[in-house]
Amino acid sequence: MKTDYLAGTEYRMIQKEGLYHFSSDTELLGRFLQVKHSDTVLDIGCSSGALMLYAAKWGPGEIWGIDLFEEVLEIAQNNMKLNGIEAQLRKSRLQDFRERQFSLIVCNPPYFKTVNPDLVSKNPVIAAARHEAYLCPEDLFANAARLLAGNGRFMMVHRASRIPELFETAAGYGLRCVRMKVAYEKEGRGAKSAAMEFRRTSSGELKIEPPAYMDRRETFDERGNSL
Repeated sequence: MKTDYLAGTEYRMIQKEGLYHFSSDTELLGRFLQVKHSDTVLDIGCSSGALMLYAAKWGPGEIWGIDLFEEVLEIAQNNMKLNGIEAQLRKSRLQDFRERQFSLIVCNPPYFKTVNPDLVSKNPVIAAARHEAYLCPEDLFANAARLLAGNGRFMMVHRASRIPELFETAAGYGLRCVRMKVAYEKEGRGAKSAAMEFRRTSSGELKIEPPAYMDRRETFDERGNSL
């Protein structure tokens, strides 16, 4: 076990060896979040609770998290208690979750298409966090749309190279990207990741925030004047 501070917050997090640890993409999405006091928030694949803590900074009405593994949920629960945050945690596949709808859903999903089984981690927690055999974009958007209440928002992070595929998949479930922040390892390098906000809307321009650079973390918090 080790305890780290969650970048951009005053919260501390217990992280256990052998489980998925929060990454720069988690931080990118966490700092991208915009949360209302009236929001009910669901973190899909909540892991040790980093995105729930980022959401908690805004003081939402409720915070929920789901994950596949009891061991992971125990760490998340400990992290909520450590920081004085109340959250409802459930062991569930996204596809099976039926408790209620939410005004804000967040997710740092698995990024890798499972082509070669030899490349999949033997650790089931790491495998589920990284490989789409456990949650593909089709299932993610279908169920996010199902669980969104009214004019709810779905915010996620993914590889920048897959933006066209994600936009197309989202459109099939009536969701459209309305805000995005693209991250680069450093200036002069190609795009690495993107944080995106989807809503049920068929019109309006896509608002693109100033870029984020992994070697300059202060850029994660820069907002465009259009927001």
